[in-house]
Amino acid sequence: MEMTTGFISKGRGSPSPRRPPLDEEAAVGGGVVDSDYEGEKVEVGDDPFHFSSTKNVPIDRLRRWRQAALVLNASRRFRYTLDLKREEEKTITLRKIRAHAQAIRAAHLFQAAGAQSNGTVKPSVPNGDFGIGQEQLVLITKDHNISALEEYDGVHGLADLLMTNLEDGIWGDDSDIQRRRNLFGSNTYPQREGRSFWMFLWDAWQDLTLIILIIAAVASLALGIKTEGIKEGWYDGGSITFAVILVIVVTAVSDYRQSLQFQSLNEEKRNIHMEVVRDGRRMKLSIYDIVVGDVVPLNIGDQVPADGVLISGHSLAIDESSMTGESKIVHKDAKAPFLLSGCKVADGSGTMLVTGVGVNTEWGMLMASISVDNGEETPLQVRLNGVATFIGIVGLAVGVSVLFVLLARYFTGHSKNVDGSQQFKAGVTGVGTAVNRVIKIFTIAVTIVVVAVPEGLPLAVTLTLAYSMRKMMADKALVRRLSACETMGSATTICSDKTGTLTLNEMTVVEACVGEMRTDSTSSSSQLPAGVVSLLIEGIAYNTNGSVFTPEGGGEAAVSGSPTEKAILIWGLKQLGMNFKAIRSEFAIAHVVPFNSEKKRGGVAIKLPDSEFRVHWKGAAEIVLASCTQYMDVNDQVSAMDEDKVKYFRKSIEDMAGCCLRCVAIAYKTCKMEDIPTNDEQGKWALPEDDLILLAIVGLKDPCRRGVKDSVELCKRAGVKVRMVTGDNIQTARAIALECGILTSDAEAIEPYLIEGRVFRSLPDMQREEIAERISVMGRSSPNDKLLLVQALKRRGHVVGVTGDGTNDAPALHEADIGLAMGIQGTEVAKESSDIIILDDNFASVVKVIRWGRSVYANIQKFIQFQLTVNVAALVINVVAAVSSGDVPLNTVQLLWVNLIMDTLGALALATEPPTDHLMHRPPVGRREPLITNIMWRNLLVQAFYQVSVLLVLNFSGRKLLGLEKDPIDHANKVKNTLIFNAFVLCQIFNEFNSRKPDELNVFEGVTNNHLFMGIVGSTLVLQVVIIEFLGKFTSTVRLDWHKWLISIVIAFISWPLAVVGKLIPVPSTPISEMFSRSHCHRRPP
Repeated sequence: MEMTTGFISKGRGSPSPRRPPLDEEAAVGGGVVDSDYEGEKVEVGDDPFHFSSTKNVPIDRLRRWRQAALVLNASRRFRYTLDLKREEEKTITLRKIRAHAQAIRAAHLFQAAGAQSNGTVKPSVPNGDFGIGQEQLVLITKDHNISALEEYDGVHGLADLLMTNLEDGIWGDDSDIQRRRNLFGSNTYPQREGRSFWMFLWDAWQDLTLIILIIAAVASLALGIKTEGIKEGWYDGGSITFAVILVIVVTAVSDYRQSLQFQSLNEEKRNIHMEVVRDGRRMKLSIYDIVVGDVVPLNIGDQVPADGVLISGHSLAIDESSMTGESKIVHKDAKAPFLLSGCKVADGSGTMLVTGVGVNTEWGMLMASISVDNGEETPLQVRLNGVATFIGIVGLAVGVSVLFVLLARYFTGHSKNVDGSQQFKAGVTGVGTAVNRVIKIFTIAVTIVVVAVPEGLPLAVTLTLAYSMRKMMADKALVRRLSACETMGSATTICSDKTGTLTLNEMTVVEACVGEMRTDSTSSSSQLPAGVVSLLIEGIAYNTNGSVFTPEGGGEAAVSGSPTEKAILIWGLKQLGMNFKAIRSEFAIAHVVPFNSEKKRGGVAIKLPDSEFRVHWKGAAEIVLASCTQYMDVNDQVSAMDEDKVKYFRKSIEDMAGCCLRCVAIAYKTCKMEDIPTNDEQGKWALPEDDLILLAIVGLKDPCRRGVKDSVELCKRAGVKVRMVTGDNIQTARAIALECGILTSDAEAIEPYLIEGRVFRSLPDMQREEIAERISVMGRSSPNDKLLLVQALKRRGHVVGVTGDGTNDAPALHEADIGLAMGIQGTEVAKESSDIIILDDNFASVVKVIRWGRSVYANIQKFIQFQLTVNVAALVINVVAAVSSGDVPLNTVQLLWVNLIMDTLGALALATEPPTDHLMHRPPVGRREPLITNIMWRNLLVQAFYQVSVLLVLNFSGRKLLGLEKDPIDHANKVKNTLIFNAFVLCQIFNEFNSRKPDELNVFEGVTNNHLFMGIVGSTLVLQVVIIEFLGKFTSTVRLDWHKWLISIVIAFISWPLAVVGKLIPVPSTPISEMFSRSHCHRRPP
């Protein structure tokens, strides 16, 4: 059946569902926005179980597949999927809270305006050692009350009341932090407690078939006690009850453990780290450690960590959609200084004074009022529900058939007792006896349904994902979306950044070109012209978002900022003799243009004492050079940039880039006062970018990471093409790509394998798709070029993984099948748009994620093969025996034990196999690849056929083969059935080893390293011995002598060599489902 095996993916050229990264649902941790989903344009017919992607799927479609699934216990089956009812309630709650907050704010503003007109302002109420109380702070910030802020003498007066230095921050010792927390609260909000173990136990009880079995067991217990007395009559009903309770408890324990793993991972996702200024030093802290009075620097892509007031800002723009629900960018300045927790910095930079934290902010109220649902569907989970539904329908049909056959045989007198007499005689058999027998027949049929419906199959996905996510944390990968784990196993290409991912992100200036002079890292400022050095120091100190902290008692300066900023600052400190604090105090900053990844440069304007402004620019060397018409020579003279000098500087850039150096140019321009806008217009001032004077070109070395070449080679062997997409110079990109092994020779370092972003974006759509297939390196690319590349590759049928760290990378991260944000250099906007966060920014960790993705898929396939083997064998044995003899060799309690082995214990053993190198020696798992492969069908049928054949032979000829013909018939049948049960369970235990390696001959490789697998197999074996030898009354078995145990072990052992022989049988490469569909098409009449 195609539903159970095929993957349906998006058709080529179909648009990918897009969703703005900063919508209201993203702000609270997930959700589905129907209007943003464009739909999957594929021929999926009416099959509800076909999902190529579960990103942004409409709620109606999610509801549809759940309604189509055959489910025995909905509360358990859908526990880790999106709670549709709660999601709808959450949207309504969000609207109410936002409307309520805005109404309160409007009322307060109205009151404030009235108070102002009357000349009255609410006085400040001191709070402990501080000159202002929490209530006043909350009112000022939440109500955006600018007049009240002015009454406190603006942000400077507020800082004095909060005992904060706006330059150096708070003192920040333990007692100061604790005092602020006690008086103003901590930056946390109440969260709903996790589900207790008892709730999981209650969920496990909700299984319809188990409820039916309990009712039947109680009826059997009552009738047994009535007919046989309490001493003997309670065994049948009591044993079924005990078996059901055991299944429920083990299921609940397994589910509870999974929930604890998800809770710890969700806590990790929420724990954002930000820079805070304390005691004059910038330090990274958890967002939970921020307190009222903290000074927090804000840069593009950051999340505003608390409510606050702007201290200073340059082109600062805030996306407040998470609070207002409207995608509107709000510019912040002295006239609009209030910042709300939970919003994102869309552009510019600034610093803020924290005035409200935790539940004293609107964001805290919002998060405390709603329950964030972290559940989500994954494509594999949905497909497995389709498989489980199909198998369940078959099992249900078999169970009903067995019920009718056994009832018909019983009431027609064809069912015989051990002595050959009829079990039922009309008018003779008592009502109690007949009812008791009917209950036993009914429990057998229901138990067949319990075994047949693989309720644990979809849950195995959750189990292996929870295990993989926990292990991936140790491998420096934090999974934000469950589906990304399995999608990564299908990745065919990775578009990787260069800086920090393929390289160490440890920049150092190793070469500089100042005028016509080339210097290296050992040169000092005395060798350079004094005027050039002075201007360079000025440009480096002012045109940076980094900082330098020099301890009062002396010692080495601590430099903070991006790796590029830090490298240039250190060069200024060590080679040029810069005094950062002194130079920064000389002039006032008039305007700042933060570094822009599109223009690849950033600038600053400073006001000079002589009514002039000096504009400093810094950015990509060839781009800044193109804006320069003059340069400073070695004599401190400004000289014209003639054609020869342009060639000289370009040659310098090429030489540096050829040595794997990142090239940065520093230039300036002086402006007259009349060229400068008025104070009111300075915030919108576009700094002059032309006619610049070149000061220097510096080359920064960023070494390749150790082992990155091996990681790239491993990806190639695994069928995953690695493409470098970088904003660096094309020659730098080429040199690094050759060093990393992305380009293997100079012959590959030509177009289209090596291409510039501007060339790629200028191509027509069709040509861009063709070129995208061949690109290995893209240099001087913008974030939009990366997005175009991702879209082109997806249209070519690729499953694309993309790394990114900047805010502008968010669209590409969101568009990609797997967005991989950098944990160290990545902005919060990039992280929220991603599926997985690479915590150490290392490409080797990306490769580990691919291994884990393939492992998820492989583990699920192992479990499917194991479970279907048990299903087929158990069903066939009981059906054939029931139809032919009117009795079944495997009774209710025995089948429940098999179900426990198969569902919960089997999933634990096989779904938690660690990844192996073998996974990286085969191509990616295709989206259309069947879930049950031909290899799995072969293994499954070989083992099931063997088990069914041997056990049916024992069922029909067991007494003769085992030499029991002279024994009493009742005892002989019990021995025979016990042997069948024992051999059947041991076959499953031995077959678990076979399932570990479906396509390898050596199934024992690495088995001792998987302690959980060995523990479960050992525990199952010990429990089986206990059941046979000591619990015969409950399971209707008898003790077996060592001969019978040896026979059971031999029968089970044969499954190992049989698996080896089976794996030598060739299988067609075309999937079975495809072969059936083709033959069906051929037979279809014209």
